[in-house]
Amino acid sequence: MTSENAWQAPQGSWASSAVRRRNMQAIRSRDTKPELLIRRLLHAQGLRYRVAARPLTDLRRTADIVFRPAKVAVFIDGCYWHGCPDHYVPPKTNSHYWSAKVLRNLTRDRDTDTRLREAGWTVLRFWEHESADDCALTITAALGRIRGNPPRDVGQPEQ
Repeated sequence: MTSENAWQAPQGSWASSAVRRRNMQAIRSRDTKPELLIRRLLHAQGLRYRVAARPLTDLRRTADIVFRPAKVAVFIDGCYWHGCPDHYVPPKTNSHYWSAKVLRNLTRDRDTDTRLREAGWTVLRFWEHESADDCALTITAALGRIRGNPPRDVGQPEQ
């Protein structure tokens, strides 16, 4: 690009440069590596689910994994975007904007949890850094309790 037609951030834009804008646009909101790992494990256990679906049709929020008949909504939260107490590091540039953004995300997450629980849903939240195996086991156990068939030990014979 020449200096005459160099990219300019729109008025009020969060993008401080064309490179920053491109980086931000590349961040995935679904099908992240942690989600794919957990989904692969759940699918291998024979579980079927909806991906990036609205648990409640009148609520404009999506869960990462939804088990509609059992009313279970699963969220796999990114450490930065959802303010992980162990891994969140406030940004050094434009910190006022990004810290406020993460706070809004946290507030929205709590509101989503409340609304879903009031509607009779079970809400399961995991951090992206948690073990996919542990997450899948927790989800499977919750589904088993809800469906009335708790998970059995691997060495225990079927009845």
